[in-house]
Amino acid sequence: MNDDSASRGAGADAIRRYWPMIYAPTALYSMGQGAVVPVLPSIAAALGADLAVAALIAAALVVGQLCGNLPAGSLVARLGERRSMIVATGGSLVGVAAMLLAPHIAVLGLGTFLVGMCASVFALARHAFMTARVPYARRARALALVGGSFRLGTFTGPLVAAALIWATGSAHATIWFFAVCLVGMGLLVAFGPDPEERALAAERAARSARQDESDAEDTGEPVTGSIPTAERVGLFRTIWEHRSVLSRLGLAAASLASVRAGRQAVLPLWGLSIGLDPANTALIVGIAGAVEFSLFYVSGQVMDRFGRIWATVPSQLLMGLAFVSLAFTHELDMAAMWFGVFAIVVGVGNGLSAGALLTIGSDVAPARNTPAFLGAWRTLTDGGASVTPLVVSGVTALASLSVATGLVGIIGLLGAVAFLRWVPRYLPRR
Repeated sequence: MNDDSASRGAGADAIRRYWPMIYAPTALYSMGQGAVVPVLPSIAAALGADLAVAALIAAALVVGQLCGNLPAGSLVARLGERRSMIVATGGSLVGVAAMLLAPHIAVLGLGTFLVGMCASVFALARHAFMTARVPYARRARALALVGGSFRLGTFTGPLVAAALIWATGSAHATIWFFAVCLVGMGLLVAFGPDPEERALAAERAARSARQDESDAEDTGEPVTGSIPTAERVGLFRTIWEHRSVLSRLGLAAASLASVRAGRQAVLPLWGLSIGLDPANTALIVGIAGAVEFSLFYVSGQVMDRFGRIWATVPSQLLMGLAFVSLAFTHELDMAAMWFGVFAIVVGVGNGLSAGALLTIGSDVAPARNTPAFLGAWRTLTDGGASVTPLVVSGVTALASLSVATGLVGIIGLLGAVAFLRWVPRYLPRR
């Protein structure tokens, strides 16, 4: 057994033994964030924002995550996963405090932006750990569980938000709930067992055992199984070296991230635009999140058994067609009913691609410089995610929300074509 196989074996064992510590912090964070996202436009509107500015406030979350990717990579490399997540928890709490006390729309936007920056630390830390530790044959299922942890938040968070708003009469109660989730996550990360440390300890023990065996059977030949020391390559050089896959498959992945971000930007705005109150909007988004959550493991099974293309292409087609169809329902008498129907269809499409971006990024990441490549990959996908809410805001201001919604759907359909073209080139079919 070579060192890479031993490393992944130790990592897989750590994931089996310490899975609550791997997935529970992600679920807690996404639950708190999922409670806040559907009501952000309403909170912004209460501070005097129009529909376009409310969309801009919602966009601050994904823009912050995009801007946080590069410093997040440096932070995780310097401090390690546990300390980085603790620092990010503190930063998120500062952002939440700014959102709670915001006297002006600009302060609300800055607080949301800071929360997004800190979210990139949690995402990058988990992605790098799973890429390094999980064998290819089980990678999609393991990363689909990470995606499922996020979807647990998109399911339960809006439902909690609806209950809190009904009970308190204030949308700010969801921000308090986010703060409680952050504190719980910080305590779990700070005082629970660290899977990365346990995996490293298992690797050292396995390496020591193999060294003892080689000493006992010494043939006089030089030892060739040691871990090579690779030159550290910067982010921009990594992007240049892997420009082919990033400019093709990476752009396809960015289109999927774009449609997902469009879902978060469009659905709350659509509910506000057709006259639904925040509680009912949160309830519909929560039901769609429940559908997403129910499908996350199906996505991992499909990708591991049949190939990544069988999850990504159907996902893009469903979400793209749902957004294009929703764009024609704004003035209908039963607009609220159609909103619920197409929100659920979007949820089905998104659930079918749970963990797909994480899995494909791990598949094409080079063993020589995995963290830098994943930083480039996440910057590209988060770039797609951050552009869409800005486009939705701009098109809504210049034309209408219906036109912006249809444009998101077209991006999804084009992304399906891109995955169909580039996944077979860069990834195994099975």
